[in-house]
Amino acid sequence: MSAKKKLVAGAVLSTLLSFSAFAAEDSKLNVSDRTEILQTLDAKLNANYIEPAVAKRVGKAIARKNAEGGYASLTSVQGFSAMLATDLREISGDKHFGASVNASFRESSGAADVPSSAEMDEAREWTERQGYGIEKIERLPGNVGYIDLRAFGRTEFSGPAYTAAMSLLVGTDALILDLRLNGGGSPDSVAYLMSHFFPLGDRRHLIDFYHRPSDTTRQVWLVPTVTQRYDKPVYVLTSARTFSGGEDCAYGFQAQKRGTLVGETTGGGSNPVSWFSVGHGIVVSIPTSRATNVVTKTNWEHVGVKPDIAVPAAQALQTAHVDILRKLVSSAKDSDQRVKLEGLLAMVERGEVEKPVYTLRK
Repeated sequence: MSAKKKLVAGAVLSTLLSFSAFAAEDSKLNVSDRTEILQTLDAKLNANYIEPAVAKRVGKAIARKNAEGGYASLTSVQGFSAMLATDLREISGDKHFGASVNASFRESSGAADVPSSAEMDEAREWTERQGYGIEKIERLPGNVGYIDLRAFGRTEFSGPAYTAAMSLLVGTDALILDLRLNGGGSPDSVAYLMSHFFPLGDRRHLIDFYHRPSDTTRQVWLVPTVTQRYDKPVYVLTSARTFSGGEDCAYGFQAQKRGTLVGETTGGGSNPVSWFSVGHGIVVSIPTSRATNVVTKTNWEHVGVKPDIAVPAAQALQTAHVDILRKLVSSAKDSDQRVKLEGLLAMVERGEVEKPVYTLRK
């Protein structure tokens, strides 16, 4: 993937951007270069980071480390950027911070920036090759739907894929949404997906994002044009790796009392980021926004999203499936259907799976 395409991919999955993915030729830095980079970083931290007091503390700590020679051995751009990424996260406690090298990066000039058609074409191609973040769609034993969603891409591309997935599972009696490996993405795509789980005509306000650099707040609502709706029980699986937009989705289901969360407490990163150049090809992600859930009036920063049913992440799918089957057994009115569900429940409780039979039936 070209450097430009990697940058587009980062725009597609903004909160998922892996700065280690940026490839650039390494170059050497001297004392003056490092000082210049850190001065630029300090200025951009103080102007843009969502927590001004933390920005000052982080900037002072990094400047102090530099003055004490803590970066003296880091003479390469790659090595210096890697250490900055570590220090920014550890000093601030904010896991959304990051830094790496991308010589072709162009810093945004503001909210009015519009991607070129070529950039959007590349973003579409990248999103398609990632399967729109959908790793797996399945109908589990007992007529239980399952979606393994790894990321929230651009809504223009991913939204129709969510609807297509939901149309395949609309006839299921319950649905499991697996976010255990979901690292985040677009808040608008989170809202688009969640719109499938509320009644048509529900004009629900989900979350707000305050953007410090522009001093503006953006509201995120359910999407009324989503016509495929699902009114059965929903279980959401989480892990310590569930992060950012994945947490937004899990938190939203929980706050709106629309889903049961099963698994582990999530990573605890709620502050969306923007990217800034600090010189010598180093690009830094700085959290510039604050999320506020409309129901709870707060977010999951530092604390994560706590599950309703706490189990190790590896056991979350089986736990959710068993809980669903037990409820289906208790509500079954047809005796034959109840017996069948009881058999499936026993199988799932034992951790077994149905094995296909390929011989001709007699």
